[in-house]
Amino acid sequence: MKKTSHRITLSPICIVVFALLSMVLCGQALAQKAEMDPLPLEKVSTDSLMKHIIELSSEPYEGRLAGTRGHEKAMAYVERVMRSYGLKNVAIQQFPIECNKIENAKFNIYTPGSKEKRVFTLGNEFCCAGMTGRGYVDAQMVFVGYGVSHNVYDEYKDIDAKGKIVVVLSGLPSWLPASVGDNFASLRDKARVAERHGAIGLLSVNISPSCLDYEPQDRVYCGPLPHMGTFPMLQLTFDCGREIFTTEKMPIDSAIAAINADQKPHSFSLIKHAEADINAHYRADAPTYNIMGMIEGTDRIMKSEIVVLGASLDGTGQQGETCLFPGADINASGVAAVLESARLLTSTPYRPKRSILFVLFSGGEQQWLGSREFLLQYGKLKHVEAFVNVQNIGSGDSIMLLGDNRYPTLWNLAMSHDTIARRHHVVRNVEPSNPKGDARAFDMMRIPSVVITTWKGLQHNHTTTDVWENINPVILTRAARLVMETVADLADGRYQGRTPQSKGYRYGLITY
Repeated sequence: MKKTSHRITLSPICIVVFALLSMVLCGQALAQKAEMDPLPLEKVSTDSLMKHIIELSSEPYEGRLAGTRGHEKAMAYVERVMRSYGLKNVAIQQFPIECNKIENAKFNIYTPGSKEKRVFTLGNEFCCAGMTGRGYVDAQMVFVGYGVSHNVYDEYKDIDAKGKIVVVLSGLPSWLPASVGDNFASLRDKARVAERHGAIGLLSVNISPSCLDYEPQDRVYCGPLPHMGTFPMLQLTFDCGREIFTTEKMPIDSAIAAINADQKPHSFSLIKHAEADINAHYRADAPTYNIMGMIEGTDRIMKSEIVVLGASLDGTGQQGETCLFPGADINASGVAAVLESARLLTSTPYRPKRSILFVLFSGGEQQWLGSREFLLQYGKLKHVEAFVNVQNIGSGDSIMLLGDNRYPTLWNLAMSHDTIARRHHVVRNVEPSNPKGDARAFDMMRIPSVVITTWKGLQHNHTTTDVWENINPVILTRAARLVMETVADLADGRYQGRTPQSKGYRYGLITY
């Protein structure tokens, strides 16, 4: 039997209709693909990230100490960038902060009867405590261990500190009970104890493992008020401490070993004298600022819900002309990731269902004061569904996420982006972790938070070597991609957000 073929002939009108229908279907497919994958990884720009870090860690910004001109310059830079990226409702929150601008400082040691003095260099062998008092002191030194004076452990018991300059170790020994040690944890705590025993100044030898023996390490926050306006406090490198203890009763390494081995005081008077002269301008209520900008959501209902992405903008500042703490990793790297996310999320086909609020906080170096002020002043807290915090992502060997102990759903959402196809190299925590840094304030409000930071990334923590040249561009870019993808996912609508119960918390009930 002969096969017959059937040919369908379309009219010109049908051809046109078919072509139009194909274009519509193709357009829908492309739109769906864009919606599924609107943020290709190659759009994250290492150059853009580094540009912000290099700018904010440069000398004109003077280390971005909150309450100073350098921080105000950083604020102006960030505001220009936010507006250039097209963020809406760019606004600032002003609040007062404790600020101590150290104009210059001198520190020497000498042996009585000798005409020679060992002159140390600010920013090289020592720096001032962030809230040091001003003034000139010249006196014999006495070593009092960790500076603890308690009825169960008293390092001042057999020492006459009256009219002397006390030398203490930073931190506290691990074996000291918290009920005792918590009263002597900060530099102001140790300084107040020293002053009660008649001392006129304090030298703290840095034994922290988060910096090298020859690096000065600054801390703006020195403990609770009141301010000790005429009580000088210096922070010495460990190498500087070693030199001071040379030819004394025992080397500093031996003194530390003896204290920790015996769990008993090993205080003693030094032969050498110290001389310090500090000029500092202190203000109890200097003005500082948070700054924010928004991408408004597109969903008619969900656009009232807000995802907050934030990082701390301030740093530890500059002391005199020779001691600059650039803060490239801590935390210009976090600021760069926030700004880069803003650039990408306003320049791609991505359109969030929820609104995204980008916030750069001040006061991060003072117990995260800026994030607390944000929660105090922001009028839409009940609409905030989640907070993504970025901290020092420019160094270390891998990315780390904090918050799985409190908010496993949010943590798992962020972790889900560490796939085989998009490997970010996220290290998994051995034990569940809680939010830290600026996220602590949000946690107090029961706002789900996740912190994106790095593992083993504190080798330049608050030191003069925290410069842009020490930024690891590979891990920086990977972390910034994870930040952007997490925020985009949260704003996409699949995340369930806060519980109704948590939205009943009021900021005024938070205690710290």
